[in-house]
Amino acid sequence: MASRYNRQEMMPEIGPEGQQRLHKARVLQVGVGGLGSPISLYLTGAGIGSLTLVDDDKVSLDNLHRQILYSEDLLGQTKVVEAKRRLEALNSEVEITAHDCRLTRENMRKLAQGCDLIMDGCDNLPTRYLLDDLSRALGIPYCHGAVQGLRGQCAFFGGRSDSPRYRDLYPDEEAALSLPHPGKEIIGPTAGLVASVMAAQAICYLAGQRPSLDGRLWTIDLGSMESFTIDL
Repeated sequence: MASRYNRQEMMPEIGPEGQQRLHKARVLQVGVGGLGSPISLYLTGAGIGSLTLVDDDKVSLDNLHRQILYSEDLLGQTKVVEAKRRLEALNSEVEITAHDCRLTRENMRKLAQGCDLIMDGCDNLPTRYLLDDLSRALGIPYCHGAVQGLRGQCAFFGGRSDSPRYRDLYPDEEAALSLPHPGKEIIGPTAGLVASVMAAQAICYLAGQRPSLDGRLWTIDLGSMESFTIDL
């Protein structure tokens, strides 16, 4: 009988050895919304060892078009609690830990303890700078993603000691935080596409491969279908 992960193990980029690496991998994911929903589903389906979820939000109606972990009967419920329930139903082999809180400078080291990778499912600049600081301080790589409207981007930071960081991409934190907050317009497929790229980068890294976006920024515009990858 074929194993649960047989189709992955057929790939030379993963194989049985890479699958064993995935089983041992521990991931911290901050945010279980538009990006975080597909990321967590794919990582859980891939059979990573442990997934720690951090989010302090509730399920709301105007998010259901893109936050595919949730359904109408969960409106008003705590996202991480319901995400944990859904993911455990998908794959009981994965250890899911839920933290109903916001990532802060005071709690971030404790939340990331023992993790091999940080996934950015958040939607605000202050948290992204915190994730970059956390990644640098603990030497844990950080997979970044961001979406708005029909556009999105993804990068992988810290895969090597000399890899560029998020702060290399946006070095002036004060200036970045002073800009008007980007709009919240979005369609679900934009988040789903970028999240899929992020999950693929994570699976490759955790299986022992160098992610193709290590030190590079990938962007996509679904309106024009133009896509670019640049070295940072």
